[in-house]
Amino acid sequence: MLTSSLKSLANKIYFSRFSTLAVESIATLDDFRTNESHTSNHTEQHLGRFYTISAEEKKKLFGNGGFPKSFEKQTKTFAETTFMIRQPALEIIEYIKRTNFNNPVIRYVLYGENGVGKSITLAHMIHYGYQNDFVLIHIPWVPNWFKRPKEIANSDKEGFVDLPFDAAAWLVHFKLQNTDLLNKLNLKTSKDYVWSKRETTPAGSTLLQLVEHGINRIKFSTGTIEALISELKQQATDNKCKVMVCIDGYNAFFHSKTRVVSDTKAKMTPNKITITQPFLNITNFDWKNGVCVLVVDKIALTEDRMESHLPKYLLGMNGFEHLDPFIPIKVAKYDDKEFENCINYYLNRKWIQNVEKGFDAELKFLSGQNPYKLMNLCAPL
Repeated sequence: MLTSSLKSLANKIYFSRFSTLAVESIATLDDFRTNESHTSNHTEQHLGRFYTISAEEKKKLFGNGGFPKSFEKQTKTFAETTFMIRQPALEIIEYIKRTNFNNPVIRYVLYGENGVGKSITLAHMIHYGYQNDFVLIHIPWVPNWFKRPKEIANSDKEGFVDLPFDAAAWLVHFKLQNTDLLNKLNLKTSKDYVWSKRETTPAGSTLLQLVEHGINRIKFSTGTIEALISELKQQATDNKCKVMVCIDGYNAFFHSKTRVVSDTKAKMTPNKITITQPFLNITNFDWKNGVCVLVVDKIALTEDRMESHLPKYLLGMNGFEHLDPFIPIKVAKYDDKEFENCINYYLNRKWIQNVEKGFDAELKFLSGQNPYKLMNLCAPL
């Protein structure tokens, strides 16, 4: 009898303790997460909290790139994709909500030190554009084209080179992100596009048919991008669609050095690579009904030592004049609330397991509240 009573008491204590921990866990969960997954509803009350995007949305929007490798690896480890709602994204969202789209397109430039979360802020904006029916023109990382080109081919334009496989891969990315919306909008080409004596995309073809041609005929993939960008600029200006341009590593377009070499062994500058011009055209201010969110990054220019993370320095004179006027948006390190929520998230996902009293203060000091450094410091824990 005594043994049975002790077991009963032990069970009551155990389940009572378990219930208390569960309640504490839920309370903690509410502190660093939000169930509000529609980006239009994100406000300052959600600042510092994590929201989750579905596996389907992740595959559609970022299946062909858009996350830093370390973050992509982390999403697999955590078995979910979450973004922290931070001030730079909320600021741009608020600006977009107040934008008069009858005026020339506004360019926003995200900047900041390495590892502070510029790419994830851009990903947040891509998700916003997707949820609000913007046609997305997204380049995950411009330097990939100029440092690790898949193939280099001579262009029909004298003195230029093509990157046909990279261009075709981008068209696949564009199609994956926009198929549903383009089917809904049913946008048509405004003129004939003649590729060769036997190949033509006639006026009145859908934009998806145009994209398919560039994917299937890689030789014409760069020309297809030029045609697609031109059509989208015109259709947006005619109020047939809204367009959001999101480009990471944008300053690489204005760098003087690449690893792209012509058949004469001459190193090509970005302005001599045909894939560059369409994306410079779409980031010009000569169209409306759109928005450009661009990231400048020191890592985009690893050929040289970059002393500053400020836009004017990274863009250089040509890039700065091309974008001027633009709205600079600084992405900073975690503030105290963001740092605390990130630690709680890592604890919740078991990214941090072996902890001692004061571990968070030590991590704050060692990481300097830099998101990337914090993630790496927590990995062995």
